[in-house]
Amino acid sequence: MADQQQHQTLSDECNHNMISNLYKALALRDATTVHRLLAPNIEWWFHGPPSCNRLMRLLTGCTTSDEDNSFDFNPVSIVPIGSVVLAEGCFPGSCEVSWVHAWTVTDGVITQVREYFNTSVTVTRFAKSANVHVGSPSVDKCQCVWQSQLTDHASMPSLLLAV
Repeated sequence: MADQQQHQTLSDECNHNMISNLYKALALRDATTVHRLLAPNIEWWFHGPPSCNRLMRLLTGCTTSDEDNSFDFNPVSIVPIGSVVLAEGCFPGSCEVSWVHAWTVTDGVITQVREYFNTSVTVTRFAKSANVHVGSPSVDKCQCVWQSQLTDHASMPSLLLAV
């Protein structure tokens, strides 16, 4: 059991470092490093106003304005939870507009990103049970493992992300 926990800790640290390095490469506009960290067929989910979809435009090189080119994603926090790494930040100069990225790392490569703008995100982990069925009493056995800190939970749309 101790070996498994130590392996998870090392895995979490590696995943954290990978996402941290991705943000550094994005800030430097280092396309070589970005492409090395991302799977070529990365799965993308976006929740927010289309005008705020800057990460996709930045990663694909399809920037449409000087604002896109000058925008930097500087996470306030990066938190690994197994293969999912959560990063949260806000628009430069205004934390009234916030973002959350949920990155999935598989075999040392980023394979998925879920991007949320101006949305309160809560991440839960469901209890491991082979007998969980929709409508059964054990479905509500989930544990909150992370929640957005930069959003006003009362005035923002809320999403629940299960890992």
